[in-house]
Amino acid sequence: MINLPNLIFTLVMGCLMSLSITLATTFVRVGLAENFFWVWLEVWLVAYPVAIVCILIYRPFASKITAQIMKALDSNKP
Repeated sequence: MINLPNLIFTLVMGCLMSLSITLATTFVRVGLAENFFWVWLEVWLVAYPVAIVCILIYRPFASKITAQIMKALDSNKP
């Protein structure tokens, strides 16, 4: 079940990551074109909902993998 802090985290992280990634990829694709902002906004409007869904789906899986990695690292300590 999704609790409020996890939902807020998902919305904020999805926004920041999608803004950053679409900024970089739009800049690489079109450069500083006259309509850069509008192209970037159009791409971000698609990327943001995708990012939210991906975070909701992948977060539990990523948390489990992180815990396993941390457990393996702790067991390797002298």
